[in-house]
Amino acid sequence: MKKKLFIVAILLSITVTSQTVRKYSNEFMNIGVDAAAFGMANAVVASSGDVNSGYWNPAGLVALEDNQLSIMHSSYFANIASYDYAAFAMPLDDRSAVALSIIRFGVDDILNTTQLIDDQGNIDYNRISLFSTADYGFTFSYARKLPLEGLNFGVNAKVIRRIIGDFASSWGFGMDAGIQFERNDWKFGLMVRDITTTFNAWSIDEDKFADIQGAVAGQNQELPESTEITIPKLHIGISRKFIFHFDFSLLTEVDLNFRFAETNDLISSSFTSIDPALGLEFGYVDLVFIRAGVGNFQNITQLDGSDSVGFQPNIGIGFKYKGIKVDYALTDIGDQSAALYSNVFSITLDWSIFR
Repeated sequence: MKKKLFIVAILLSITVTSQTVRKYSNEFMNIGVDAAAFGMANAVVASSGDVNSGYWNPAGLVALEDNQLSIMHSSYFANIASYDYAAFAMPLDDRSAVALSIIRFGVDDILNTTQLIDDQGNIDYNRISLFSTADYGFTFSYARKLPLEGLNFGVNAKVIRRIIGDFASSWGFGMDAGIQFERNDWKFGLMVRDITTTFNAWSIDEDKFADIQGAVAGQNQELPESTEITIPKLHIGISRKFIFHFDFSLLTEVDLNFRFAETNDLISSSFTSIDPALGLEFGYVDLVFIRAGVGNFQNITQLDGSDSVGFQPNIGIGFKYKGIKVDYALTDIGDQSAALYSNVFSITLDWSIFR
């Protein structure tokens, strides 16, 4: 039953596509990657320094000492949707590095009931078919150390592919840019997503669209426009790692996430909206890690008309041994925000294990 309802939402969502700038577009690219980062509420823009930096801040890739591979899986909406990620990064020399990453957010085996009723008005369950909807993000990253000691920069080139069965599909292109700066045990990070704006061009099957209109009562929308633009987002972070008695460490980071549109974020205006995030990682001999974070602060209007602030607390654990790093995160514990909790698992392999 959930998937029957899901088909209507997916197929009709494309009708809101337009050539005007949208607050939310290609949102699957904003979910995040790496269970370690999720455990810290995604507050890693300044401290990220491994293969996953290709997503969080490509400038961090220069911290790589060897090739790395990362994979991640999580499920959303009561396991209806799957979110998967894989990335590979390698240093080119002692001053530069590259990475390639792939993200897929998809829902498979959705019931297509647009042909359920035949021309005579009879219900024929044999006319039900299955289809999938999937969003893909392919990112190529390049990072380099700048002449100023401690200052690094990185850029991403992104290709977006979105498919809704045989009904519609799109191609999108965009770029990100980031910098990191380290001085006196402090790290600073800045990441601009979709810095050029990301452009998506949709191709819509008009016959399939007509079938949807006929299958869903009261739907008389005109064929939607075929382009959409994703506006830039800015992420700023500051981080510091403290060492206690040589064996214990505490990594702290505070990030501010900016959208250039009025939203329900904690701080919001007609020009920009700001969502803060705080992450902590407690480590023991660089072997075992416990993480906690809080973010996604949103102004929420209750049913009685009163206002409240929702937020998303996360926790996580990690284990690293001889180049193998396994991480787990539980997001949205305590149900403090509108999002449902998810279990996130990720594995990172460093080529040092083969030496």
